[in-house]
Amino acid sequence: MGNNWYSGLNETVGAVLIGADTIRKRVLELGARITSDYRGRTPHLICILKGACVFHADLVRAINLGVSFDFIAVGSYGDSTMTSGEVRILKDLDDSIEGRDVILVEDILDTGLTLHYLVQNLESRGPKSLRVAALLDKASRRVIQVQADYVGCAIPDQFVVGYGLDYSQRYRNLPDIRIFQLG
Repeated sequence: MGNNWYSGLNETVGAVLIGADTIRKRVLELGARITSDYRGRTPHLICILKGACVFHADLVRAINLGVSFDFIAVGSYGDSTMTSGEVRILKDLDDSIEGRDVILVEDILDTGLTLHYLVQNLESRGPKSLRVAALLDKASRRVIQVQADYVGCAIPDQFVVGYGLDYSQRYRNLPDIRIFQLG
């Protein structure tokens, strides 16, 4: 695939930041930690659509316990590489989380605005416990101080696509995480 896998009119998907093998290894490690932390319990994993869907699918298979899961969709980016700062729920949970051990599965922890909003929202629903698993952590962009309990990889302040992450609904199918540039 080379260094320039895709080149559109005004955009470039370039260098691999995190390769597929590294992602696979980290997901297995996170699954093992969750398995250890939740032994004897049934964690309920909530996938934040659409970006976390690939990570979520691999993570639930890496957990050696009975699990249940649900999906929630939020919006804050649209067709931009910058968050609007406004978070809104586009698709809510199908089932109650009251009294459950919940793990919120996020693709990328960036400004913290989305995660902060969702954690507050979910905590108000009375889960027994609530933790966060994030594939990527871009701490340099944090506006609100939030942290994930389980983190795949820390990354620099680059806009990235692949492994579920997108730009304008494209590039989610890349097997690795790549740097994305406009113009």
